[in-house]
Amino acid sequence: MSKYNQPNPRNDDTFVHVNGELVKRKDAKISVLDSLVQGGDGVWEGLRVYQGKICQLEAHLDRLMASAKAMDFKNIPGKEAVRSAIFETLKANRMDDGVHIRLTLSRGMKSTSGMNPELNVHGCGLIVLAEWKPPVYGEEGTKLIIASTRRNPPQCLDSKIHHNNLINNILAKIEANYAGVDDAVMLDIYGYVSETNATNIFLVKDGVLVTPFADSCLPGLTRAKVLQLAEAENIRTREKSVSPAELYVADEVFTTGTMGELSPVVKIDGRSIGSGKPGPVTEKLRQVYLEKVVDEGVPIPF
Repeated sequence: MSKYNQPNPRNDDTFVHVNGELVKRKDAKISVLDSLVQGGDGVWEGLRVYQGKICQLEAHLDRLMASAKAMDFKNIPGKEAVRSAIFETLKANRMDDGVHIRLTLSRGMKSTSGMNPELNVHGCGLIVLAEWKPPVYGEEGTKLIIASTRRNPPQCLDSKIHHNNLINNILAKIEANYAGVDDAVMLDIYGYVSETNATNIFLVKDGVLVTPFADSCLPGLTRAKVLQLAEAENIRTREKSVSPAELYVADEVFTTGTMGELSPVVKIDGRSIGSGKPGPVTEKLRQVYLEKVVDEGVPIPF
């Protein structure tokens, strides 16, 4: 396990919001008949808290609601209810900085075991898990491999739904674990780069910032913010099909995601990327990103 993702004893006595109630972490449970248990039938978001503000809160809530609608959930709680649950959880834990929130919306509890959504007669279930958690990759750079496990194509499972069915990603992460590296790059069924098992991916070549088309991956909110910031900084951007060889010969590579922010990549399949150290474009965008997420976050009302 990464040294930056070790269990934090500060989280042991925290409260978790589970289906309308704040309960101690050690007592936080869901039913064996919940759709999350029965079939991984849920959608989720990851949020970060910086200096008393929640980064991109409304965009995350919009995506959560869109995913739940696409999955045909019934009795979906409104954004105000979800927002209130987040605020209540942070207030109960006195959390206002250095915090990651895992927000999960389940189709809810079933009347009996089975895959049929018509068995879900109790409405959606909501979990707000807030943890003291710094960016998980550190600052010196990550090492990746290219996994043999492919990312699901949209013909099989639409990646625009931020769902809990993450077996492909977990299998790719297992490959990375056995290789002794941080994460794994996942290709699409045509052999082009999609994303890593946990993050979107960018490369820099000859001053141009490139990221794969979001065909077989989620177009992440951090990804979108980086593209926006790059254009504001007069950095040329391009979305295109990216081959593994293009990663190997890139001047810089970095990954993006709420959990790890912008993380430089220094090796892929044992090959050094660029100078083997975080590059200047990556460092510039990291700096600008951190400034913006603090300035633009939604204040926590306590």
